[in-house]
Amino acid sequence: MVAAGRSIVSVFVLIFVGGVLLAHFYLWHRLVKGTTGPGRLRKALTLVLALLLAVLVATFLGTRMGIEGWIAWAGYGWLAVMFYLVIYLAVLEIPRAIAGAVLRRRARSEPGPRAAVAETVSAAAPVTVPEQAGGGLAGNGARPDDGGLPEGGARPDDGGASEGGARPAAGEMSRRLFLGRATAAIAGVSAVGTVAYGMTSALGDPVIEPVEITLPKLDPRLNGLRFAVVSDIHLGPLTGIGHTERIVRMINGLEADVVAIVGDLVDGSVARLGRLARPLKDLESRYGAFFVTGNHEYFAPEGPEEWIEELGELGVRSLRNERVEIRHQGGVLDLAGVNDVGGAAVGDGPDFAKALGGREEGRSTVLLAHQPIQVAEAARHGVDLQLSGHTHGGQIAPFNLVVGLQQPVVSGLATVDGVQVYVTRGAGYWGPPVRVGAPPEITLLELQS
Repeated sequence: MVAAGRSIVSVFVLIFVGGVLLAHFYLWHRLVKGTTGPGRLRKALTLVLALLLAVLVATFLGTRMGIEGWIAWAGYGWLAVMFYLVIYLAVLEIPRAIAGAVLRRRARSEPGPRAAVAETVSAAAPVTVPEQAGGGLAGNGARPDDGGLPEGGARPDDGGASEGGARPAAGEMSRRLFLGRATAAIAGVSAVGTVAYGMTSALGDPVIEPVEITLPKLDPRLNGLRFAVVSDIHLGPLTGIGHTERIVRMINGLEADVVAIVGDLVDGSVARLGRLARPLKDLESRYGAFFVTGNHEYFAPEGPEEWIEELGELGVRSLRNERVEIRHQGGVLDLAGVNDVGGAAVGDGPDFAKALGGREEGRSTVLLAHQPIQVAEAARHGVDLQLSGHTHGGQIAPFNLVVGLQQPVVSGLATVDGVQVYVTRGAGYWGPPVRVGAPPEITLLELQS
């Protein structure tokens, strides 16, 4: 099991590294080679791109070794800019090709000034001019004071054609540089602007999303029961303790009955990140705060167990393939939680039978499960509502299109196999501190019968 999990991670790393190298080569081809001629400027820009790649490598090595710092901001920032440069340049390939074809056709259809002059001279009769003392013509027919023409008829200093007429290569190079620099400028401004907007979104306050969900089997006495749902907080070296404090403050302001933390709370060990989690002890709700593991808890050096213990000391109860009863105004709701599917590789996967077996018939059940894909099994156990995270809503568009290939729901409310699923976009970020098209979210969910 463990070996299989490591193999999957290794394959992912190889694909990622290959993609990054390919992206840098493409950027060099379009942003360096396509905008400069041979010389010092091209060499300097090549060096800059190589240094940015080195910073990115150092960022990922530092993350693995636990020595992140300012370089992580630079590395993840460049990763986001690189991604959008590739996207915008790829989108511009078609208009660039069309513009190039138009310019080439126009150049062929319009005769140049040299061709017109040559045509006029060849059509004219030869003229003999007699020599005059003091200002006559030299033996080759050129005035000595005008820097006369050599035998080929072209001035050595005018960039003229070599033997055979005009230089099409020079015009072609001019057009290529113009198109290269124009597309590079458009892509560069667009990429930097997009990433700047995305950083503002990711580092700003999460959006409070009010959602009302009707459960047909819900006891009417439970009407108005409110959940504050948050996921993918991703406490890490770039977030700081202020990230946690802000989330806790915003959740407390909702005055919810239940707080549900649906996985991916941390990206590291308790030793490194424990202090960032301490504000969670100040979470306020009527019936308590509950947590289920996400896949990132299993990436922690010591696994999820140390975080389960740490959260218990902070007053957050972990639902490890188990359920509790939420008693509200005389009614009862089953609140269950299962481990993330990522735990299966280390023998700590979800156990739906354990969490959901032996329930009282007719009682509504809300399930906390990190990944939306777990709904297939939830449906077989008669769950009414599943609360999930994991997807980040795509985090960086157009990744939302890719996420939809692997998960049944990317964000928001949907019904899958007869089970309602709400997927929150998460309150944090993973990797680049950038969110485009998927702002961070804390959900205020209210149940109705």
